[in-house]
Amino acid sequence: MTVRFGVLGPLRAWDERGRSLPLKGPRHRAVLARLLVAHGRLVPLDTLIDDLWEEEGPPAGAASAVRTFVAALRRALEPERAPRAPARLLVTEGPGYALRADPEAVDALVFERTVTGVQDPPDEGALERALDAWRGPAYADVAHTGWARAERTRLVELRSGAVEELARLRLARGATGRVIADLDAHVTDHPWREEAWYLLASALYRADRQAEALAVLRRARTLLADRLGLDPGRALGRLEQDILRQSEHHDPRLASTGTAPVEDERVDRLWHSTARAYEKGPGTRARLESTVGLLRSLALTGADGLRAARDRRSQTIDAALASGDVDLTARIIGAYDVPAVWTGSDAPEQAARVVRAAEHALAEAGSAVHPTVRARLLATVALESRGSRGERPARAAAEAERIARDLADPALTVFALNARWMQTFSRPGLSRRRGRIGTELVELSERHGLDSFEILGHLIGVQTHAAHADVEGADHHAHRADALARRHERPLVGIFTDWYRALRLDLTGQDPERVARAYRAAAERTKGAGMPGLERGLAPLALLCLRVRHGLPWRREAGRVDDWGPHLPWVRPLLLASEQPERASSVLSQAPDPAPGLLMEAHWGLLAHAALTLGERPTLLRTRTALEAARGEHAGAASGLFTLGPVDDLIDRLQRALGAG
Repeated sequence: MTVRFGVLGPLRAWDERGRSLPLKGPRHRAVLARLLVAHGRLVPLDTLIDDLWEEEGPPAGAASAVRTFVAALRRALEPERAPRAPARLLVTEGPGYALRADPEAVDALVFERTVTGVQDPPDEGALERALDAWRGPAYADVAHTGWARAERTRLVELRSGAVEELARLRLARGATGRVIADLDAHVTDHPWREEAWYLLASALYRADRQAEALAVLRRARTLLADRLGLDPGRALGRLEQDILRQSEHHDPRLASTGTAPVEDERVDRLWHSTARAYEKGPGTRARLESTVGLLRSLALTGADGLRAARDRRSQTIDAALASGDVDLTARIIGAYDVPAVWTGSDAPEQAARVVRAAEHALAEAGSAVHPTVRARLLATVALESRGSRGERPARAAAEAERIARDLADPALTVFALNARWMQTFSRPGLSRRRGRIGTELVELSERHGLDSFEILGHLIGVQTHAAHADVEGADHHAHRADALARRHERPLVGIFTDWYRALRLDLTGQDPERVARAYRAAAERTKGAGMPGLERGLAPLALLCLRVRHGLPWRREAGRVDDWGPHLPWVRPLLLASEQPERASSVLSQAPDPAPGLLMEAHWGLLAHAALTLGERPTLLRTRTALEAARGEHAGAASGLFTLGPVDDLIDRLQRALGAG
């Protein structure tokens, strides 16, 4: 029996006669949706459990519950299958499940193939039929889940492109009325899509509705500025001028998009002349808002720029606070959307001040604050609270993301996703969850030209694949991150990819001394990079983990005093263990739980090694319990910097030690 699946709306399944198949309750539908999102690939049982209970955490017996859901789905999808006969559609494979659906039987895949197929000329009828397949929002039953968001967003973007392509075809044959009706609703739902605004204004102009065409372009300018903080693109500006001149021969979409090389001297002259002109122009408010934009760009230019931006950011916020303008202050604080890939704060005192200022702005502005500004303030709270515990930062990130998605604002969404990523360190073993955020960052940023967050997504991809010793996957993301960094002049990206390539040597079994040389070289480049939260203690920590991983005694680097920085509480018991075991046991028993961050698993691993050395049973139990969720990962490798070795091996040693005790 051929089963067809519908995800372009509420989740449905039909048999070959078109009869709906019973899919039972929400959890059953969620399992089926998760398998459909995987496009035929294996979904491990652990991943299904995490995704089904992603908010509240899995209950006891979650694995049995998932197996029950799967069994019920198999009965619904293959009602005529004989008892004990192997399933043909929803199959068990290795550690999980896969849905072997015919691509032609899944409405989303048929839709995608139709709208992305190369056709010359494009088939208007095929596009109409593809769009008619939509019965509502994609994956409507699981719209609230994190794991479905990237797929839902991807399908919405494909649909938007199809709507606009169909409008172009209809406009070409003069069907302006149909285009206007379709696109008026489309731009309301997707206000950031400049091509849709362009087509709507063109259709109105060709229908002899010039005033309405100009009103649409003004509306586009206002919405783009309010929601994205952007000016309209060149094409919209030229179209407005053409309409004002009633030009019929010039189509701005035909303009070349190539970029000719510009001499440095010419750029310098242009920069300085514009800066001089700006000095005479805007007032205080505009200057403050422009300053934040400059600082945001400056932070990405290298070590000096990052330090300068960090210093001046506080001054800018202080100036906004001094103005007494609550709305201005809120906008200034939330506009600094610089991507963050490291979980240690470079300036903890400043970060705390920014959080206090953002919370104050939220309280003062109350319900009057624009949703976009509110989301930016909340994302700022979550990002600047990195490494801290408590519910407030995680709630702030979740609310920022909800607002951004409700507004369908790509720039705001990637900023909120960065904030959510920063809050995914509540326990070890969450690298795959962070990886899904990185995937969405890449996909969303590619579509909307958000290069800085696209780089961030690839760096998260490096971390995720490195955590599972998947060097092929990590290599791909490192290569893409480096290529984007060269194209967009982001020199600091190379620091993270250099560290990854040193880690790669360790993951692939290279000689420890060769790995140590690579770590030292990466550490040299990190010096003075303007990221003290990353730099402090990193080199000795990486070398210590390397030697512990290979069973080599620790030795200090010749001619230097090791500065362990923020890592000392979790390093110190192991350093003391060989020479001062009693003191080491006392220090170990008082060691705090590792702080949330990319090195959480490494810090737990170092405590575990100290407990193994000292035979300290309470810490053996404590570390085994903490690391259990990180099975399958390499401790520390989720940072993309270094590894303490496979967590599974360490847990086995802990269990043997506990058994012997």
